[in-house]
Amino acid sequence: MNVCIVCGARPNFIKVAPVIRAIETAQTQGKNINYHLVYSGEKDDPTLEDGLFRDLQIRRPDVYLGVKCQNLNELTGQVMSEFENYLQQHPTDTVVVVDDLASTMAAAIVTKKQGIRLVHLAAGTRSFDIRMPKEINRLVIDGLSDILFTAGISNNSIANREGAELSKVYMVGNVLIDNLRFNRNHLVKPSLFDTLKLREKDYLVFTLNRRVLIDDRENLQKMIEAIAENHLGVTIVAPLRGLAKEAIEACHNKIGKKVLTVVEPLPYLEFSYLMAHAAGVITDSGNVAEESTFNQVPCITLNSYTEHEETVKVGTNVLVGEDADMLGKMVGQMIDGQWKNSGLPDRWDGRSAERIVQILLASAEK
Repeated sequence: MNVCIVCGARPNFIKVAPVIRAIETAQTQGKNINYHLVYSGEKDDPTLEDGLFRDLQIRRPDVYLGVKCQNLNELTGQVMSEFENYLQQHPTDTVVVVDDLASTMAAAIVTKKQGIRLVHLAAGTRSFDIRMPKEINRLVIDGLSDILFTAGISNNSIANREGAELSKVYMVGNVLIDNLRFNRNHLVKPSLFDTLKLREKDYLVFTLNRRVLIDDRENLQKMIEAIAENHLGVTIVAPLRGLAKEAIEACHNKIGKKVLTVVEPLPYLEFSYLMAHAAGVITDSGNVAEESTFNQVPCITLNSYTEHEETVKVGTNVLVGEDADMLGKMVGQMIDGQWKNSGLPDRWDGRSAERIVQILLASAEK
């Protein structure tokens, strides 16, 4: 069986790494499964440093489609064209796509037009806000997929409710957790611990990525001010780049002081160490919220929804949306150590990728 794994951004590689390692293990056991790793972007993408692949213990992409475009419609069209060329040149039995990017949707559409089996990793996630481009992507990808791998029971329920056959949906668990368990003993302490004189469980981590937050500078400033009023001098480390870094620096200039300690983005194993030893995390990233739940570190998510409800219902995650007052209140509770009881969701056992590969092999034999 020839499997093509398609990634459209850096976080996708983190999710597919355990699947790649599981495929390679299956190969050593004599299983008939091979894979190609395809990236929709360019080979010189600065977010894909060699250290990322070294830390994940996977090889760099076999193929780069070379698409770089800000307009989502243009990006979708270009990825469709380039990926169609790829499939025509490479015999493929199964295409695995990840998450909900425009490039993911583009690859999914082309896959089905070519009559190839489509598999969606991290299926069944919804915001229930059709105005969001990613929500449209999710609906299209899940609707086209032959196999849907979900992280939790809530994702299963969504997929089934929208008409997916029970036989197509598999709750394999959260594949992101496979990486965290795999690397638990390989984390690297960042040098900034010494530079910033950080002590374990005595600092917060802040990340920012959502354009809706970055672009609304007025409300972002209110949110940073709310953090300033409640963090009681605790250091808040913010690994940021690009527009997010510019936005926070602009907020600092208007406020007249630095609330967040902005640092350069860290390599994967160093960032994981920073996360694991924090007193709390403030983020707009679902992946970071999931990692916080695994580490049992209090987490505030700057969003009104989460792709994985388990991080809120069972884990350490609390949603505050874009509400500055609520954010300030929760930061105060985080600093005071007043956080809810939490645990690990079902099937966050580090064996999700193993289940995925077993299902792919079994279904190919039918």
